[in-house]
Amino acid sequence: MDATAYKYIGAGLAMLGMIGAGVGLGILFGNFFQGALRNPSAAKSQQTNLFIGMALTEALGIFAFVVAVLILYAS
Repeated sequence: MDATAYKYIGAGLAMLGMIGAGVGLGILFGNFFQGALRNPSAAKSQQTNLFIGMALTEALGIFAFVVAVLILYAS
């Protein structure tokens, strides 16, 4: 195998972080909505935590994407 094949394999493995970000967001929002339906009065106070968790989870997904792009196009 040549170097380009290794680049593609490495970039594909780096993109596995995007799977984790998608699963993490699904669990995060699913649990928030479940809690909000059980206790609607407490949902407003937990909304800030939801947005912070969403931002951190998305940041990890974007980081995985950047690493994959660096593997592909860095010389």
